[in-house]
Amino acid sequence: MARSGLRRFALTCALTVMMAAGMVGCSAPAVDPQEEAPTETAVRIGTMPTEDILPMWIAEQEGLFAEVGVDAEVVSFDSAQSLSAAITAGEVDMAMTDIMRAVKLCESGAPVVMEWVTLGDVADQGRFGVLAPADAPYSTLAEMAAYGASGDAPEGFGVGVAGNTVPEYVFDKLCEEVGLEPGAIPAVEVASLPERYGLVASGKLAGAALPASLLTLGEANGMKLIADDTQGGNLSQSVMVARAAFAEEHPEAVKAVAGAWGAAAILCNATPEAYRTLLVENANINEAVADEYPISTYPLATTADDEYLHPTDDMVAPVIAWMQEKGYGGEGVTYDAATGAFTVS
Repeated sequence: MARSGLRRFALTCALTVMMAAGMVGCSAPAVDPQEEAPTETAVRIGTMPTEDILPMWIAEQEGLFAEVGVDAEVVSFDSAQSLSAAITAGEVDMAMTDIMRAVKLCESGAPVVMEWVTLGDVADQGRFGVLAPADAPYSTLAEMAAYGASGDAPEGFGVGVAGNTVPEYVFDKLCEEVGLEPGAIPAVEVASLPERYGLVASGKLAGAALPASLLTLGEANGMKLIADDTQGGNLSQSVMVARAAFAEEHPEAVKAVAGAWGAAAILCNATPEAYRTLLVENANINEAVADEYPISTYPLATTADDEYLHPTDDMVAPVIAWMQEKGYGGEGVTYDAATGAFTVS
């Protein structure tokens, strides 16, 4: 299908969502010229500069927000903490985040609704894993644990993580999958992703739990990938949330954003190379791997019947249980997969 035809198809899908939501009529109503045209709802969408949000950048570039009748702006933040603060303060209406942060926002009195999965619907989307130095005497998590227990490991041996984050969660689950007891490989707190990468690249850290962009860069530079979450059941999801108050007041705007996301995801999945430059420029992909960096496929936001594809219980329940076990929160938090909402008791 030619690109122009693909764009028309994607927009048709998006507009179908709008019609099902009652936002687009079959014929235009009569308008009194004395009356002002209705003002589009403004929507600020917060994000970290990562590949998880690529369809939103595509929607901006291709004018898809205007096509579905919403005045949306994508705003990037330089840290997860600043993004969470913006959500709490009402400075953004929707945001790309993760399940852990969604839980913590609700616990802190800033309730959000998880509307759809932006990346991680299947295992090969949104890769996380563990890198080791090129000359590490281990190539798997089991071998790493055995080396750590051998007495030969240096002081400070362990895998760099940041507490209560997706990389730490994936690291713990990967260890669990290969039968390692909790703590068999010590976790070393290194909050900064660039610092964590740099320490393992220089051999000053035995391993680091990292996202796809840094895993790819490390592999290109000869470092060892000793585990990732691209096999079996998927371990991590990024999610699009809406502030609960905004979703209640402006459900049509949230649905419009979902329509634009769906149209953009269709375009990206069909012609990913058309958006490589956009991804590299906005997601801070290192130039050393920019030309070969794998562009993910992206899930849609809604079903053909106009139902949101909220994160499932199978995605959310293990995360809440893990948070409780680690002492990160989640006590008294329940999730309703039918609505994407949390209840905090």
